[in-house]
Amino acid sequence: MPTQPNVVFVFGDQWRAQATGYAGDPNVRTPHLDALAARSVNFTTAVSPSPVCTPARASLLTGQYPLTHGLFINDVHLDENVPSIAKCFAAAGYDTGYIGKWHVNANGRLAYIPREFRQGFDHWLVCECTHKYFGSLYYAGDDPTPRKWPGYDAFAQTDAACDYIRGAGRDAGRPFLLMLSWGPPHNPYQDAPREFLDLYDPAAIALRPNVPPEDAARARKDLAGYYAHCSALDTCVGRLLATLDDAGLADDTIFVFSSDHGDMLGSQGQQRKQRPWDESILVPLLMRAPRLLGRDGRAVDMPFTWCDLMPTLLGLAGIDIPDSVEGTDYSGWLIGRSELEVPAALVACHSPFGEFLRGKGGREYRGLRTRTHTYVRDLSGPWLLYDNAADPYQQANLVGSLGHAELQSRLDAMLTDMLRARGDEFLSGWTYIARRGYTVDATGTAPYGDWPG
Repeated sequence: MPTQPNVVFVFGDQWRAQATGYAGDPNVRTPHLDALAARSVNFTTAVSPSPVCTPARASLLTGQYPLTHGLFINDVHLDENVPSIAKCFAAAGYDTGYIGKWHVNANGRLAYIPREFRQGFDHWLVCECTHKYFGSLYYAGDDPTPRKWPGYDAFAQTDAACDYIRGAGRDAGRPFLLMLSWGPPHNPYQDAPREFLDLYDPAAIALRPNVPPEDAARARKDLAGYYAHCSALDTCVGRLLATLDDAGLADDTIFVFSSDHGDMLGSQGQQRKQRPWDESILVPLLMRAPRLLGRDGRAVDMPFTWCDLMPTLLGLAGIDIPDSVEGTDYSGWLIGRSELEVPAALVACHSPFGEFLRGKGGREYRGLRTRTHTYVRDLSGPWLLYDNAADPYQQANLVGSLGHAELQSRLDAMLTDMLRARGDEFLSGWTYIARRGYTVDATGTAPYGDWPG
């Protein structure tokens, strides 16, 4: 048994924090996640620092904010020389593996990714990006010949992850870091296995109160498929946990479940991600580590971002954290269960693109999420202010309200200080695109090619 903890980090794509049974969603069935939450640290204010795929994933891999690692839009390339989470674990003697969706390489979404661009991961069963969930493409190791996952790809990827946990494709005498990245519950929502689609009748879906009536029919249809994906992935979580138990590794493994960002799904009349509302920015985050963190579950509402994951996991494993990391190591606090005051988590859209276009309401913004409030500025000034404790569905924008002028001023000053500490000038996205030399179209979207639909 290794003396250092193993790490299994499992995440869905576009799984909003609200869409689990343990988070109180009245529709979705997630019994394995609900049981896991009862034995885990449940971060109830876990925030995606830039709620869209490539920026969030680069923050996970580097512990940096998007303006530092440079991936503030999708389909651009992560510097292969940056200290990454896998490189740090590998240097400490860990075997490293990655399975599933990658999305921090810029050579086409279905293109082969050579070893030098894999950020220190050795065991490799990966596709850059696909949301074709049946028979999807991937590459294994250094073989540039594309392969296809049989059936629903998340099931097949979970099979491969279970094999890795049992020892296939790794040195069984070394601790390991495994990341498993599923494509669902990202749209297309109806491309879930039939037995899970049959669990959800769109007409019976209870909508969040912030879904406008004119969006209700679409929201119910989309949510039925979305929840089907969630329930399918919940069974995968159950299989992974059972495999760790059967292998005798559960006590000495840090098991993390999360997502890169959320999905609006009709709330606020909005779709998809990049938006600053809770359905987009809040993600599920469960961390179970019996020997390190105990066996009893606990919920913590401290703001925590994906930038904090790399340093915290390194800290839990007793591995030095590179100076390049901007996130915070909360391992000592987690182990000691002490009180910790974290005022807020930063969230941003540095340059709108893709499904958040300027002509349709997309905009640059900077914001913060505290335990109880959301405050957001766009380039014109204050945009959104919500008291999330009193208004959990964010239906009353308090910007400019006389009764909340002091609160708005205080949060605005806090945001200014946090941006200054990050060196964030809050400029137009076009400025950052020009500084990086990215090739984009008229909407600010990078070309990606090979899109499978």
